[in-house]
Amino acid sequence: MIGTKIFNKYFLLSWLFIGSACFSSMLSAQTMPQRYILNEQGKGQSIRITFDIGKEYGHPVLAIWLTTTDGKYIQTLFVSQTVAKGVYPHGKASEGKWQAAERRNPSTLPFWAHSRGVVAPDGLYLPTPEQPVPDAYSGATPSNSFVLETRLDTLVKGKAMLLLEINKPFDFNQYWHNMLFPDNTAYKSTGQPSLVYAVIVDFDRPENPYYLNPIGHGDPCGLSGKLYTDLSTMTTALKIVDKVKVEVIGQ
Repeated sequence: MIGTKIFNKYFLLSWLFIGSACFSSMLSAQTMPQRYILNEQGKGQSIRITFDIGKEYGHPVLAIWLTTTDGKYIQTLFVSQTVAKGVYPHGKASEGKWQAAERRNPSTLPFWAHSRGVVAPDGLYLPTPEQPVPDAYSGATPSNSFVLETRLDTLVKGKAMLLLEINKPFDFNQYWHNMLFPDNTAYKSTGQPSLVYAVIVDFDRPENPYYLNPIGHGDPCGLSGKLYTDLSTMTTALKIVDKVKVEVIGQ
C-alpha cells in the first residue's frame, strides 16, 4: 500500500514536470520572433529588420520601404499581403460566412502608397488583384514580433532612408473619433491614422544597428501622401510598435 502511494506520488510529479516543460515550450514558441526571408534573388545588400511589437499591436497592416534621403522611392522591402494583393480575407459575407474579396482602403498606408507612386485605373495609389505587389516583397502580417531578412534589388550607394508605416484599424481615441470625417468612408474604419517611422542608413559604411523613430502620421483619409509631423493627438497608436532595429548584414 505504501509502495503504491509512493509510486502514485512520483507518477504525479513526473506528469507535472512533463506538463510544465510542455507549457514552457509552447509559451516559448508563442513568444519567439517569427522569421521571414524575402527577395533572395536580389542583387543588392542584405538587410535584417528586427521588429518588437508593442502592447497595442493587435492586427495592424504595415509597409517597410526604402527611399533616397530626399524622398525618391527606391523599393518596397515588405508590405502586408492584404494591401499588396488588394484582397481582404473577410471582404464580403456570402452564404452565412465571410469570404475573400477585393477591398482597398486608401487611408490604410497612404504615405507608402504615394511614395511608391503607382496609380491604379480607378485613381487610387494602391495595388490591385490584377497588379499586385510580388510575393518577394509581401506576406501575411506577422502576428507577433518578427525578424525579416531581405535583399535589395540592386546595390545602394551612400545614404538612404528606411521607412515603416503601420496602421491598426478601428483604433479610435478621443480626438480621432468615428465622426471626425463623417463623409469619408475610408476613414470610418481607421481611427488614428497610420504612423510613420524612419532612419537614415549609410550603405557605404554601415553603423549597425540602426533604430527607427516616429516622424509623423499619414493622411487620415488617404487623399494624399502628405506627412503630418504633429503626433500630440496619437495615443494607443504610439504603442503598436515597441522597437525596430535595422542592420546591414552583407552584400
